[in-house]
Amino acid sequence: MNQSLIDELGDELYLALASSSAVDPLTSRVTDMSLEDAYRVQQRLLARRLEQGERAVGWKIGATSRRAMELMKVDQPNFGVLTDRMLVKSGDCIDRTTLVMPMAEGEIAFLLQDDLAGPGVTAADVLRATKGVMACFEIIDSRVRNWQIRIQDSVADNSSSGLFVLGEQWVDPQQVDLVNCAMTLEKNGAVVGTGVGGNCLDSPANAVAWLANALGQEGTGLKAGEVILSGALSGVVPVAAGDELSVSIEGLGNCRVRFA
Repeated sequence: MNQSLIDELGDELYLALASSSAVDPLTSRVTDMSLEDAYRVQQRLLARRLEQGERAVGWKIGATSRRAMELMKVDQPNFGVLTDRMLVKSGDCIDRTTLVMPMAEGEIAFLLQDDLAGPGVTAADVLRATKGVMACFEIIDSRVRNWQIRIQDSVADNSSSGLFVLGEQWVDPQQVDLVNCAMTLEKNGAVVGTGVGGNCLDSPANAVAWLANALGQEGTGLKAGEVILSGALSGVVPVAAGDELSVSIEGLGNCRVRFA
């Protein structure tokens, strides 16, 4: 894909994001779009957001479970960028009209205290570089109409990111069993999802290591102070105005959010 088309698609996704509207799948119009092309569109979308005063604060990792990879027909995760305007505090209320077709995922967030750059980053390296972990929600969303996405559509659309909700406390990662910690996700008081840390690439630390190594191939890496959403521990949960969600992860505390 040439730069003109990259810019056109990135601008289209930016306008859809700004107006909380949907567009037809990119891959239905650009049938030969590669994954590399999709990341270039994502970069254009991010550039437009930064031009409007947003600030990059971290990363999200998608498709970290075997089921998600099968659904997307991929053999590795993908990533998007978190900005400061995507951050929601635990207990706050989200205006549903600012999103298109949101769904919630319960995840483990990492806060880095040291830089991490591949190649060769391991899960042990991630734990040493992590200041704290906590329960969180990723509110995924797609500007591609009706979630009719291939992996290229998702990646171009910032890996289908909407917002993220951080929990109530950061916990020393050395004090938590990140593989076996149990998660319970509730919507309106009913349990709608359960899982364990190991559902995310066998350990969420593996997911962060994958991201550091993937970025290393592009000549960049993770920075101290960044927040990393490591990936879903159970299936996605559709949300609507009036819904109240909470997620609890063993040893990591709770995270809550409402929609209106």
